Amino acid sequence: MNDNRHGDGAILALFEDLALKAGQAIMKVYDAGFVTDTKADSSPVTEADRAAEKIILAGLRDRLEGIVCVAEEEISAGKVPGDLGSEFILIDPLDGTKEFIGRKSDFTVNIALVREGKPVIGVVFAPARGDIYSGRPGHASHGRVSSAFAIEKTSAMSVREAASPPKVVASRSHRTPETDVFIGKFPGAETVSVGSSLKFCLLASGEADLYPRFGRTMEWDTAAGDAVLRAAGGTTRLVDGGAFVYGKRKQADDVDFANPWFVAIGDAALLSSIGAD
Repeated sequence: MNDNRHGDGAILALFEDLALKAGQAIMKVYDAGFVTDTKADSSPVTEADRAAEKIILAGLRDRLEGIVCVAEEEISAGKVPGDLGSEFILIDPLDGTKEFIGRKSDFTVNIALVREGKPVIGVVFAPARGDIYSGRPGHASHGRVSSAFAIEKTSAMSVREAASPPKVVASRSHRTPETDVFIGKFPGAETVSVGSSLKFCLLASGEADLYPRFGRTMEWDTAAGDAVLRAAGGTTRLVDGGAFVYGKRKQADDVDFANPWFVAIGDAALLSSIGAD
């Protein structure tokens, strides 16, 4: 797939285009009103989730024929792919459904390419905010999106030198006692709460330093934001400092694509805070 027609730049441009189209569909539902359903795992889902995923999958399967797509709503419906290959795509059509239902603005469209277990190309689009974050190897950017759903005012971004004490991003909906213990390791640390994969983007854009997640997430929740963060010079590690990889199957709890606890990090100098170097 990674030929001249499907180089990293072309794949990123495709992801951006599909994220914008999906975001436009989401905002139509958001503005018109909607009914919330409950999936088998008790998580909420709306017409917007389904409409956005349909747009993304149609575009990916038309342009990137043969590559496996792992999409949240398809997985929920029992459409689980077989062998993933060395490259596959993770899609969360509406990350932060709870924020969407609560009519908050920090929900996102997430699309990411995983290569050899690492998220290398990703797009995070927050349609209610008009912000789009993009990353590919060696380059990360933030763009403003117009009311016509076109990207404008794009600028490169990178992680910052860690503040002392660091600024810590915490989940708005899923803060845990373990998260509080981690934050307590940094006396005086400023904390900020935001929903969805925007937490990764705050690190990537140099607005924060650490994002600990001591709770359940799935790979499609994290891959796009993680790709943007890595492109901006940051990293994501297990809480013991080990590598955080994608494409996890046949795990002990029998749940494909479930993530262990992790810490996302801007400045590499902070790796020592989780026992890594």
